[in-house]
Amino acid sequence: MPGPVFLRGESVTLHPQGEDDVQFLQRLINHPDVWPSLTSVEPLTEADEREWIEDTDGDSVDLLVCADGERVGTMGLNRFNETWGVAELGYMIDPEAQGNGYATDAARRLVRYGFEDRRLHKVAARVFETNPASQRVLEKIGFRREGVMREQAYVRGERLDVLRYGLLAEEFEA
Repeated sequence: MPGPVFLRGESVTLHPQGEDDVQFLQRLINHPDVWPSLTSVEPLTEADEREWIEDTDGDSVDLLVCADGERVGTMGLNRFNETWGVAELGYMIDPEAQGNGYATDAARRLVRYGFEDRRLHKVAARVFETNPASQRVLEKIGFRREGVMREQAYVRGERLDVLRYGLLAEEFEA
């Protein structure tokens, strides 16, 4: 069972990640339909996930995404630049839970937190060109495509463009 609720969306709740979430997070990041859409290329152990959770040092806000009390993914704001008022949004949703609007709802709520509670001016995101579902999540909440990092990534034997998205606080509609 996930820990206490930190943020509430319309269909999801976001919770701090803890020891009880390690196996879920390890299974999720190692899922053959998930890791190729990330910058992760090596299998991660429970110890790796435990260390990742323990090493969070205020440089990021990493939350478990839950629907109906069940873990469905993880989402975070990271790479905070307090001087510039910028952070980066990242997320992964269990393939079995995709297509239900959970990523969009959670992203909308976490971005709102970033603008209202962390006083961010901009939230950025990066997505592979081969991930149209993630692009739609960002576009639904108002992110604009800002550029293309041509052939930036190498995934499963192929060079991929990485698309850069951004959303300014004044453009966001909660």
